[in-house]
Amino acid sequence: MPGTMERVLAPDGREIVFCLERKPVKNLNLRIRRDGRVFVSADRAVPREEIARFVQDKAKQVLAAIGKFAEAARVNSRPKKYVSGETFFIQGRGLRLKVSRAEKDAIATDGVYIFLSVKNPGDFGAKSRIVRRFLDRQCTTVFGEVMDGLYPVVRKYGVERPVLKIRSLKTRWGSCLFQKGVVTLNRRLLAAPRCCIEYVVLHELCHFIHPNHSPKFYAFLSALMPDWKARKRLLEQIPT
Repeated sequence: MPGTMERVLAPDGREIVFCLERKPVKNLNLRIRRDGRVFVSADRAVPREEIARFVQDKAKQVLAAIGKFAEAARVNSRPKKYVSGETFFIQGRGLRLKVSRAEKDAIATDGVYIFLSVKNPGDFGAKSRIVRRFLDRQCTTVFGEVMDGLYPVVRKYGVERPVLKIRSLKTRWGSCLFQKGVVTLNRRLLAAPRCCIEYVVLHELCHFIHPNHSPKFYAFLSALMPDWKARKRLLEQIPT
């Protein structure tokens, strides 16, 4: 059943709008998505007044998180110029770009910075191509490592090792074509912490056994990764 939109005032007078979802849950739960939307889940027996107080008690954290995600969205929506000081996220860490002039084009990272050496630092096209190829290689390496680590978990159930493809997806972090033996991961997933990448990969691998989102699918996923919900919540907060 769709949630209802509710409103409360924070102690400083600012309005917080949230979607109230009535579910059979023991505790009140609040989550904030990376697009700034706020969701609260509560049992049907919990009065609206108690829910409003719950949100008001967390108003400071909620407003801070909304502001943080809004700023991250503004930063990430700006087209990259591939100049020193720009940040690129790899496995949840922000790596600063350092651009320098050199006789030969090259790119490398020490885990803190990305060092981009180019013949002409003003050549936007060249810098863009080098960085994009670098990030694609990172995707291939990181996603491949995660697949290597998790595939044995489902191999025992007769799952053939799937082909891993990397694409730019608009609305999903990953997809599975179990009939063709293919798992596709979104390039943008590289920005997420490794634990989130592991969650997405295992989620797709589980579809080779349960090709749907039935209770059996989630029970199977929970048996293999008991903390998948926490990983999913973290992934929902990743600015894109």
